[in-house]
Amino acid sequence: MKRKLIFFTVFLILGINLLSFRNEKKTTDNQSATTLAGKKEWAIVIHGGAGGMTRENTTPEIDKEYRASLLVALSAGKKILADGGSALDAVEQTIRTMEDNPLFNAGKGAVFTHEGKNELDAAIMDGSNLAAGSVACVTDIKNPITAARRVMTNSPHVMLSGAGASQFAKEQGLEIVPPSYFYTEKQFNALQEMLKKEKNGTVGCCALDKNGNLAAGTSTGGMTNKRYNRIGDSPIIGAGTYANNSTCAVSGTGHGEYFIRWTVAHDISALMEYKGLTLREASELVVNDKLVKAGGSGGVICVDKAGNVSMPFNSSGMFRGFATSDGKEGIFIYKDEVVR
Repeated sequence: MKRKLIFFTVFLILGINLLSFRNEKKTTDNQSATTLAGKKEWAIVIHGGAGGMTRENTTPEIDKEYRASLLVALSAGKKILADGGSALDAVEQTIRTMEDNPLFNAGKGAVFTHEGKNELDAAIMDGSNLAAGSVACVTDIKNPITAARRVMTNSPHVMLSGAGASQFAKEQGLEIVPPSYFYTEKQFNALQEMLKKEKNGTVGCCALDKNGNLAAGTSTGGMTNKRYNRIGDSPIIGAGTYANNSTCAVSGTGHGEYFIRWTVAHDISALMEYKGLTLREASELVVNDKLVKAGGSGGVICVDKAGNVSMPFNSSGMFRGFATSDGKEGIFIYKDEVVR
């Protein structure tokens, strides 16, 4: 009798678990079907940094200048994707455009360290095979995002830093410039004034191409007045940059130490993969709940495998924009701007 009772109990538990698994799988499959039903051919989303920008402290001239620059960058990646190019090419070229623009804290417009130098970080990731490359603390590579891609494709490593990264870039035939190239009066003055709120701006891009591949990239000059060769989240895979064809591509901007400790970019992907959350649900949970509770500020841009876009941030503003194959696009700066 006792054996029969044990057998019945075990059978009942297995039956309940099987039913639960089937219901869970059905829900996940339904969510997947719903998402893929509206799949876009391609999609691209960009950011130019998150921070304290508001309508009150931004002049109409500066507003116009940033919007125009974001549109130029967005258009570069959009054209590549619309013409059937790869997500990786779109991400790299879009970020190169922003690296060459002194308005942004990346490449030419990088902020200054405590010692009055410019130290650059960048990363790129291929969602089709989880290949990734990054460079950190480089001072003479004109376009760090391209160096990061070469690390991914032309070396057995993921991250190179400092002089070694520069040597690798030279061997790859990339453009090397004197450190003075990165000098801009605006950023130098920002260091001299010792702003109470240090600038944390970064640039990034995520894209989905017509072949269904996702890619993400991030490039930054770091934090104004940073010391000791500090490296933030941008070049760290899973923190400020992540892409996986199964879920999404993510690029972050903000207080890097928090993005590193909370593995923000990968957390968004994991919430989608293991908990079945949508891109918007996962990114909002991480940025406007987890990060806020931890005391971290910033935002992310993301695109999922169906071409859905999400751009949450918990600061007062974030330079951002997106475009998708169904004709929707926009450039935004402030928190009260609604994405339609």
